[in-house]
Amino acid sequence: MQVRINKLHPISMFKTFRIIALTQVFTLCMALLPITQAHAASDPLRTADGAVVTRGDFIRGAVQVLNISTNDEKTVLPYMRVASALTPFVIAAHKKGALKVFGDDLLLAQGITRGDALFVVAKLGGFRSMQTKTDYTDVPSGSDLENAVAMAIENNWMAPVRDNIFGARRMLIGKDANLLLRKVRGDDVPTFEPQTEDMIESAPKIRYNIQTQPRASTPLPKSQILEALWELINKEYLYEDRIDPDNAAYAAAEAIMKTLDDPYTTFMRPVTSRNFQSQIRGEISGIGAQVEQKDGYLTIVAPITGSPAEDAGLLPGDRVLEVDGVDLVPLGFLDAVEHVRGKRGSTAKLLIWRNGSELTVNVKRDTISVPEIIITWNGNVAIVKLVQFGRLTETELRGQVAAINTKGAKGLILDLRNNPGGLLDAASVVMSNFVPKGTSVARILSRLVTRTEKTTEDPTLDASVPMVVLINGGSASASEIVAGSLQDAKRAIILGQRSFGKGTVQQVIQFNDQSAFKMTIAEWLTPDGRKINGDGVHPDIEILEGDRDEQLSRALELLR
Repeated sequence: MQVRINKLHPISMFKTFRIIALTQVFTLCMALLPITQAHAASDPLRTADGAVVTRGDFIRGAVQVLNISTNDEKTVLPYMRVASALTPFVIAAHKKGALKVFGDDLLLAQGITRGDALFVVAKLGGFRSMQTKTDYTDVPSGSDLENAVAMAIENNWMAPVRDNIFGARRMLIGKDANLLLRKVRGDDVPTFEPQTEDMIESAPKIRYNIQTQPRASTPLPKSQILEALWELINKEYLYEDRIDPDNAAYAAAEAIMKTLDDPYTTFMRPVTSRNFQSQIRGEISGIGAQVEQKDGYLTIVAPITGSPAEDAGLLPGDRVLEVDGVDLVPLGFLDAVEHVRGKRGSTAKLLIWRNGSELTVNVKRDTISVPEIIITWNGNVAIVKLVQFGRLTETELRGQVAAINTKGAKGLILDLRNNPGGLLDAASVVMSNFVPKGTSVARILSRLVTRTEKTTEDPTLDASVPMVVLINGGSASASEIVAGSLQDAKRAIILGQRSFGKGTVQQVIQFNDQSAFKMTIAEWLTPDGRKINGDGVHPDIEILEGDRDEQLSRALELLR
């Protein structure tokens, strides 16, 4: 769950606990979620005001605003991965020399910076500045960018963020992009108002909905030293073109997160933040594996059912040491994940550490549709396999279990093996099928509050129908909540292998420049107070996995 804020809006803890995705094992994929927002009919772009504009959308908008012909169908583009819908606009911009700022791979889905946007506009329109020099430390002297920036200042198309810094490397957001393109088009629009630090600071804040005494704000440690360093760098550092305010700020944020020594608490730059989407809904693209940073290694939690990762034989507990020859061990978690991801149809060559030895596994990246609920029957025993705890589980499972009850099932097997978890609400819905209304699901502990999650609906399966729950090392987070809760309630026999041991809750907060902050905010225990984080759920009957599905066979024996 991502929470959009200006600067930093505190979020109600109670609301956050209800909606946050408990699964923080990262999926090697990318899901795109739509952002909807009303726009004026005159806006060249339909990007949300606070969202980062992609390169592709800006190129298309700029070409249309400047009325550049897009009828050339013969030019062969030298770039990779250009969507057919964008091809006419890319051809038009390429012929004007407006794309050389992006290099050989346009990466049209990535965000565009303020400086790159001005470069594109200047080249497309053939605009030249009357000035020969600017005084901004982030704009190289004598460059095409300097001309574009000077041209923007002369025409009041864009304003600097500070006296000596233009903000060329900052990401361009929808509101500013539309204002820029409308000015280029000649519309009568207000004076450009950049989002400077002062404006962001004055944005309204949402207050905590917790009845506690307000805490004094905690000042940034050694802030005077940091401010002095930055001032000296801007005044006296020899290589001015290397001064990158955004990169410096992001690097500082990343460094603060590293001091916490918590793999689940990270700062994400805009590009990484946009890629940080779980597979809670929709299609995903990648190798189809849930991964986690464990003991310093990128570790497979579970391959998604039917995914390339499963087809290639990747197993829970596999450590990914290298991908395509790149050593992942020294990299941070998110950087390592980005290296494993790639273009659909390409092959990831993974060096895997398994049971004390190395092996190479080739996985073809693809688009995967993730099912959530798979129901089969073995005689009069229903087998309900949950692939993840997402929206379908939350909205459809109760009806399907009720249908199983109507058919007179004599037993039910809940298969949570290799299920990496998902939404807390979905876990509560799953539990509600099998236990009385008001039964405890989990105890959630944070610095500010401790509360108990309980079921809110009547069960759909008759209490006389016996149950077995299957778990293994790939069962994590919400899967462990359900298994542990059913075990505490003595409603089901837990069979298989010890679960993964993911018992903390993370909250994702997104800033207005599209960077984000993922932070551990709570830990959950089973209703009886058993710790899960690092320990996992221990089965009542332990059966190791083998070539045959001995776990399922034993479960069927118990229910007959």
